[in-house]
Amino acid sequence: MKSEKISELTTSRLSVYLRCLNTLFAAGIKTISSQALAEQFNLNSAQIRKDLGYFGEFGVRGVGYYVNDLRDHITKILGLNRPHRVGIVGAGRLGTALANYNGFGRSNFTVVALFDNDDQKIGRLMGDAKIHVLDVEQLAKVVRDELIDVMVIAVPARAAQKVLNQIMSAGIRAVLNFAPASLNSRKGVKVKTVDLTTSLESLSYFLARPKTGRVTKGRKARFEEVAEQKDRQLQ
Repeated sequence: MKSEKISELTTSRLSVYLRCLNTLFAAGIKTISSQALAEQFNLNSAQIRKDLGYFGEFGVRGVGYYVNDLRDHITKILGLNRPHRVGIVGAGRLGTALANYNGFGRSNFTVVALFDNDDQKIGRLMGDAKIHVLDVEQLAKVVRDELIDVMVIAVPARAAQKVLNQIMSAGIRAVLNFAPASLNSRKGVKVKTVDLTTSLESLSYFLARPKTGRVTKGRKARFEEVAEQKDRQLQ
């Protein structure tokens, strides 16, 4: 692996490659070239080779990539070869929906705790997974007892920084934030924010622009049906 810093865009693309490889594996495909991978999933073959090149040499001349081997390599690179235990702060509609999302398990993430400060919710079983809602004041103890290593913030913006401070004090270094707020984190703590409103406003900007150019179609993948099925399962 090269010593230069790997960008977040690169690691995000690795996740996309892994999903594509999972689709190919499910279809029984044993080998594939970067060009064929790019054509089937509307990717960029040069970018695929560059991204993978940061981590080693995975292709075989005249063969391409062995699908299962590359799946294993990317899984290890992303740290998905070991289980991650997740806690969610905020047992409202969003927090409960996230706790119920069955797609986490396919990437080795398991939601093990829900936290809230509402006495009406504390002690209740939430969602299909029947996860107990715990008092957020117990967060540090539960993180230790349940070996939680990833936390999700699903609270209103006004409470998000306070919650993040509690999470950091509990020793958590990886946080997914759904609150529409810019948060200040300590060095060594990674906070990734998913702002749904910003994404929708970006789409609104697109719709507000005059229609220009023409719509281009990507090449039809050999395993398009399999890919579409897989995507529906992941939604």
